[in-house]
Amino acid sequence: MVAPVVDLNVLVQGSGFPILCLHGHPGSGASLSVFTEHLSRQFQTFAPDLRGYGNSQTAQPFEMVDHLADLERLINRFQIQQCVVLGWSLGGILAIELALKFPERVSGLVLIATAARPYSNHPPIDWQDTALTGIASIFNRLNPGWQWNIDTFGRRSLYRYLIQQHTKTAYQYLASDALPAYLKTSRLATQALNRALSKGYNRLPDLEQIQCPCLVMAGDADRHITPASSLETAQYLKDCKWHLYPNTAHLLPWEIPKQIQQDLDRWLAQHPQAIAAETSPTKTGY
Repeated sequence: MVAPVVDLNVLVQGSGFPILCLHGHPGSGASLSVFTEHLSRQFQTFAPDLRGYGNSQTAQPFEMVDHLADLERLINRFQIQQCVVLGWSLGGILAIELALKFPERVSGLVLIATAARPYSNHPPIDWQDTALTGIASIFNRLNPGWQWNIDTFGRRSLYRYLIQQHTKTAYQYLASDALPAYLKTSRLATQALNRALSKGYNRLPDLEQIQCPCLVMAGDADRHITPASSLETAQYLKDCKWHLYPNTAHLLPWEIPKQIQQDLDRWLAQHPQAIAAETSPTKTGY
């Protein structure tokens, strides 16, 4: 049974052609600041908190398909005729689903650390991993990018699988964007994701339907969604640019933000058809 549609909380920035930015799990619209703050200088960015995340909380259990109904409502609410959809991790899977469901409204796809048939090679997690991650996160929140904390706890925690470059910049993003999003990710959101994962997910046979230009970015040390699965997705897409970044993992935009932003800018400039469609004025104030 499909749950009622939720009016998503959404962060709207800038003006111009719309780019819809979708976060992963755990996450929120605010945790995409590495993209929205940069892109909103030239475009209008929409970064919603997905159902069960951030300030889009719900008391009712839901399934992953309900995210699509929410996003369709958001697109209609802002009268978006066409947009580029950028998705990171879970957000990338939802971006693929939107492109398949509404091909006339998705003019371009940017997929980061994601796949149409995602698989992981993440090692088992034990109590020590969990404890060290908690300690590293608390210290990092109090003093973002503190080198002693990075060396003493961060490199030994689960962060070692999420990032490869334990820089001050990466840890500042972990403090400002990751931890608040994690704390506001609901149990219902986690349950919905786990149910979907247990059923398996494979959209590779359907990717030939996607005709818009695509950009796929992956970190070569990603253990959550392997670069091999991201490459497989890129190979199935008709018009796709593939980037594999060395010495990065699942949180690569926070490890090498400037390079990611530059490559994204270059791709957008090389595909003017993705950002040249006519759109109706969007409404603000949400």
